[in-house]
Amino acid sequence: MRRIATLLAATALLAACSSPPDPAPTAPAATSRADEAAKKLETYRQLLKLHNDGPAVQLGHEIVDTYPETPAAAEVGKTLAGLESGYKEASEKARLSALWLYQTSPMQGGTQSTATLQSSRPSGEESVRLILRRHTAWGQSVFLYATAGKGFVCKGDCTLKATFDGKAKTIKAFRPPTGEPALLFRNDAAFLKDLAKTKRLTIDVVTVSRGETTLTFETGGFDNDKWTPLPKKK
Repeated sequence: MRRIATLLAATALLAACSSPPDPAPTAPAATSRADEAAKKLETYRQLLKLHNDGPAVQLGHEIVDTYPETPAAAEVGKTLAGLESGYKEASEKARLSALWLYQTSPMQGGTQSTATLQSSRPSGEESVRLILRRHTAWGQSVFLYATAGKGFVCKGDCTLKATFDGKAKTIKAFRPPTGEPALLFRNDAAFLKDLAKTKRLTIDVVTVSRGETTLTFETGGFDNDKWTPLPKKK
C-alpha cells in the first residue's frame, strides 16, 4: 500500500511539472495595437482634412489590413472605399488631361491656337499627332501629323475607318498639296462633335513607314475651354 501511495504521489507531481504554463495575459498587447492604430487614425483624419487623398488611401489600407480588430479600422472602413474610388477617378482624369498640349502663338500673318494629342499606339518615335487647329486667317481644321517617316498613303480623298468608344464611323481625309506628312479631315465640325463625348478613339491609316496601322488616342481629357476660339466675324 505504501508503494502504491508513493507511486500515485510521484505521478501527480510529474503531471503538475509537465503541465503547460498558464498563457500570458493578452490584454496589454491588444491595448498596444489599439493605441498604435489610434495614432495612425489621427494621421488619416488629418490627411482627409487636407484632401491629400493618395497618402490617405495608402494609410487607410494599412490600418484596415494590419489592425482589423480595432475601433480605428472600423472607422476607416466607413470612408475608405468611397475615398479610394474618388481618388482613382480624379487621378485618371488628371492623367488624361495631361496628355493634351494647348498652345496659342503668332503664325504666318495671324494667330494660331492648337490642341495636340499624341497617339498612345503606336508610341515613341512612331507616334502620330492628332491636331486641332484654329487660325485667324485659315479658319478651323483637324488633321493627323506623322512625327516620323514620310507620312501617309492617301490618293485624293481617302476614307478612314474609325471607332469612337467602340462605335464605328468613317472619316474623309486628304493629304495637303503642300506635301506635309499629314492627313486633313474633311468634316472637322462633325469630328469635333463626336470627339467631345469620346474617351478612346481609333483610326485606321496607311503610313509610308509602317503600312496599315491602327492609331489609338486617349481623348477623354480634352478641354475645349483651353482651345482658344476664333474671333467672331464682324
